[in-house]
Amino acid sequence: MAGYDIRILKGLLDSYERSLLSQGKNKVNVHISFPFTRKNLPEYFNESSLAYEKIHGSVRVLEEQELVTAVWKNGKEGHIIEKVLLNDKNVAEAYAYLNRKPRREYVRENLELLEEAKERYQTPILQGFLAYLQERLIEGKSVKEFIDIEKPDKTRKILKAVGELENNREDCYIREFSIRHFGNSKTLKSMLGVVRKILQRFGEGFEDMDDCGILAEYSVYHTPDYVYIKGMGELIFGEDLSTVVNLTWLKQGIGLSGEDIGRVRILENSKIKKILTIENLTTFFRWKEKDSLMIYLGGYHNSVRRKLLELLHQSFPEAEYLHFGDIDVGGFEIYRDLCRKTGIPFKTYHMGIEELEKYKSCTQKLTEGDCKRLEVLIRKMESEGGDTRVLQYMKEKGRKLEQEGIEQT
Repeated sequence: MAGYDIRILKGLLDSYERSLLSQGKNKVNVHISFPFTRKNLPEYFNESSLAYEKIHGSVRVLEEQELVTAVWKNGKEGHIIEKVLLNDKNVAEAYAYLNRKPRREYVRENLELLEEAKERYQTPILQGFLAYLQERLIEGKSVKEFIDIEKPDKTRKILKAVGELENNREDCYIREFSIRHFGNSKTLKSMLGVVRKILQRFGEGFEDMDDCGILAEYSVYHTPDYVYIKGMGELIFGEDLSTVVNLTWLKQGIGLSGEDIGRVRILENSKIKKILTIENLTTFFRWKEKDSLMIYLGGYHNSVRRKLLELLHQSFPEAEYLHFGDIDVGGFEIYRDLCRKTGIPFKTYHMGIEELEKYKSCTQKLTEGDCKRLEVLIRKMESEGGDTRVLQYMKEKGRKLEQEGIEQT
């Protein structure tokens, strides 16, 4: 743990940088203080601790350097310290004591870094993020939710990760991507938390995705990405497309890797009348649908599933395209995302008012978060001319239903 002199002085400079005094905008005489409270310095109030004398010694050292002034309780010097005041005439010396640069210097360095990234990556999400950081830094606001301005090298890597992900067009694994752009197989993984937060905040359609789902949207995978399909249809593959697999032979279907999707075809004379995407795996395994090809979507679709759906739509333009998901906000957000990103006119399947009424005993109450997201989704779909009757019913009744609660008829 840092010495008490470091802790106290660091606390004072942190307060100084949050104040107008550091920006030269103060209009009244103010003093930056570090109050001795049980929250700031709990050891000072522990009678069984030896910290009391050590703290007094640290304060004396800082006073000798003319960096601070101690304020004693009831004016009794040497008894109990009430607070410590920063000597604003020697702020530069205080920074030097901590071997720390003033915030304005870090801000300048970070603004230069943002300009570099702005020129290098012309990608929409990163550009939005850079504009956000730039505005807040110029206004003297905090950006610690996303970056530490005292660690520009780490910030540079974060910006590079987002920009390179948005630019990526090649299927690869996360370790390969990390080696390629950072020279270390673990670097990207160590930043996934903040990268996900940036993509979710400044992108669209990532709200409910986990790390794997978001990376897959940019063709970066933890492990080979498989698409599970079953039902009607005959797969043909091989160099001469001579090998045929009839899906009706396989009760639970087959998994195709992302690399193989482009090399597999489904006979166009297959009697497929419906293409049905299913959100959850349990329902995919148990569901049966006549004259249909069923695809496990796994929540939000990604580039691999989108590639398959686009190939199917080219081969079977007359088929009925249906999506079967949870009757909740997430389910309809996934449905909306599916329609928008594939351009295929999907219709919802077993996601109506009838199911909410029929399986009322299986429904769950909407959470406060559900209600907020529902309001946003209703506004979005209304602005797009979408059908919001089910959403309005959910809002009115305050209920939602997972697709596993719907029985096969």
